[in-house]
Amino acid sequence: MALLSTVTATAARIVTAIPDPDAVQPPGTEGFTAIMGWAKWIALAVCVLGLIGAGALMAVQSRRGEGGEHVGKIGMALGGVIVISAAGSLVGFLMSA
Repeated sequence: MALLSTVTATAARIVTAIPDPDAVQPPGTEGFTAIMGWAKWIALAVCVLGLIGAGALMAVQSRRGEGGEHVGKIGMALGGVIVISAAGSLVGFLMSA
């Protein structure tokens, strides 16, 4: 039992001794982050256009008596919005951890 507490105390000291530097963006990467921001906004705009298109198809299919197929299109567009919106936050979280 004494050996276990010694090992645990030593492991705790080792973990607290590991440095945790602040995340700093490398110089010269400002253009890359600008491109990533543009890509995110373009992808979200495409998803919004997809939602508008799915809504229009829903109206046309409802008029024709066809139904149910538009739900999958709306779900895929909303799923895309979630993934695109979460991408920046997820990468930021992983970089800070």
